[in-house]
Amino acid sequence: MNLNFTKNGLLFSFALLFLGCQSVTQLSSPTIEISDVQAAQDFYSWTEDRIPMVSAHRGGPYPGFPENSIEAFENVSKQTPAVIEFDVAISKDSVLVLMHDNTLERTTTGSGKVIDHTYAELKELFLVDNQGTTTSFRIPTLAEALRWSKGKALLTVDVKREVPFEMVVEEIEKQQSEPYAAVITYSIEDAKKVYQLNPDLMLSVTIRNEEELERFEDSGIPLKNAIAFTGTSERPKAFNQLLHDKGIFTILGVLGNLDKSAASRGDQLYVGFVQNGADILATDRPLEAAKAIQELVPETSSKSKYFKK
Repeated sequence: MNLNFTKNGLLFSFALLFLGCQSVTQLSSPTIEISDVQAAQDFYSWTEDRIPMVSAHRGGPYPGFPENSIEAFENVSKQTPAVIEFDVAISKDSVLVLMHDNTLERTTTGSGKVIDHTYAELKELFLVDNQGTTTSFRIPTLAEALRWSKGKALLTVDVKREVPFEMVVEEIEKQQSEPYAAVITYSIEDAKKVYQLNPDLMLSVTIRNEEELERFEDSGIPLKNAIAFTGTSERPKAFNQLLHDKGIFTILGVLGNLDKSAASRGDQLYVGFVQNGADILATDRPLEAAKAIQELVPETSSKSKYFKK
């Protein structure tokens, strides 16, 4: 049934958030259900009553939950509604897998380059968390991640340089994940390429200033397809408002220095980022950030229909 997204209602879901969680909480949390691409465009169309959210960078790794793992995605999504960001690499035999680094040493029990291993070899490896602890979890494929997300969370798909956009879009289409999966692009040329491959997909596009906004507007891609990644430092409030006036959601990358500042100075810093015009906080601390910004959720919202319980 529909979840009424009131502040009191959120106390239930955000009461599930606690710092330093070590296991997947077996309690329910509002999930995100997007029926079709038109609904996705509506969800990401900025309105005054939008619901601020977090984007879990590399899926939101915590102790015991390695980055870019389905288990990390599940851990976060069971505790807060979220966008899950992950990285797509490619195996020697052209299977799309989730992996940030070009090499295996940091995040798996393997070694060498990802692209030098077949999928059969990769799936024998175990994932290692950010604390260096080996887990029982395996490297997921893009197909598995796409199937997992339906009715649970939104995705932003970061495509590594050696991976053809064509293969990623083809897999999104095969899994019928267009409503859930937005593709991250780092240039207007890449954004145009993905748009030409599938004009229904949402695109995360780097728009940090008015010049970059003008270039995007000149690209021929409709604004309804765009989510603006505004960089890893705060933009002026007036610039965020300019994007909002055009109906564009903003993603502020607080990962890195801004996350570190919040960890040392207090998580209320996340509130200020949203008040300054960030709609989604891309963070390495999704549970802490989500808990901090719960006070900014509006009493009622036209976006509530997309959150289910």
